[in-house]
Amino acid sequence: MKISRETLLQLIKNKLSLAGLKNAHAATVAEVLVYADARGIHSHGAVRVEYYAERISKGGTNCNPEIRFEKTGPCSAILHGDNGAGQVMAKLGMEHAINMAQENGVAVVGIRSMGHSGALSYFVQMAAKAGLVGLSVCQSDPMVVPFGGAEIYYGTNPLAFAAPGENSDIITFDMATTVQAWGKILDARAHNSTIPDTWAVDKNGQPTTDPFAVHALLPAAGPKGYGLMMMIDVLSGILLGLPFGKEVTSMYDDLSAGRNLGQLHLVINPEYFGDSEYFRRALTQTMQQLNAITPAPAFSQVYYPGQNLDIYEQTTDREGIDIVDDIYEYLVSDALYTRSYETKNPFAQ
Repeated sequence: MKISRETLLQLIKNKLSLAGLKNAHAATVAEVLVYADARGIHSHGAVRVEYYAERISKGGTNCNPEIRFEKTGPCSAILHGDNGAGQVMAKLGMEHAINMAQENGVAVVGIRSMGHSGALSYFVQMAAKAGLVGLSVCQSDPMVVPFGGAEIYYGTNPLAFAAPGENSDIITFDMATTVQAWGKILDARAHNSTIPDTWAVDKNGQPTTDPFAVHALLPAAGPKGYGLMMMIDVLSGILLGLPFGKEVTSMYDDLSAGRNLGQLHLVINPEYFGDSEYFRRALTQTMQQLNAITPAPAFSQVYYPGQNLDIYEQTTDREGIDIVDDIYEYLVSDALYTRSYETKNPFAQ
């Protein structure tokens, strides 16, 4: 079914507030989730609310975190998140990074001890809207076999990048370092649909098209995705003194405990590296030149990164956001959660 952005935002905020999150934090989490659904990234949208509500109500998300911003140098800082809601900590960390980059040219802000922060593109677009370049990386649940391996070690460990062109032009890139994010598996389960056999393997290590049979995800482009997830684990885990690799906590193991995840924002001010007007003009020209490339057979258009999601968002603003009926029924119900997500098997849900 389709509902308006405003309605979905209010429903999610109400549910998270009911679970115990303070209104301001619930509003931030809802905004990031609706942003994802509005852009067609349903893996990071309302499908996550029931899980968040259970973790909040069980104490695994700190509803009253003691947030501390520690500036460690002119261009570096750590935001201590005290296991508060991930979207709240990621947004606050980016706000600090933007301020530092505007003043000093570059900012690197690590966020220590936080929950799952959702779609990273939301945060790097904050930097781009301020005329800056944003890059963000973060840890996630161990559920990926390394290239050549048969045992899970890393998470999907995503990265996102955004940069400003002229006027309101923004180029955005957001990816998991697996073939597909875990949330895509959740979305397939919600829709009772199959998945491509290149996304994941079953308990026997064989490719599967059944989202309920997934036992491990596969790295994107084999050794290349494996290398990227290693790099991200170093930057958002080891660098910040946090658990790393297979020691990173699972979303579904002990929902009463904080996850202690890490995230790293890098923000660059183009003014400190050349002519910022040239930078923005060249970005817009890049976007236009990519659109002008002759499409390959079976393609109607070459899009610049993020453009197809921008178009999707414009459509949903007019026509409403498509939400699975079961998720809508949960959002309008009085229940905090209708099933327990707490399990030692991250693939059970």
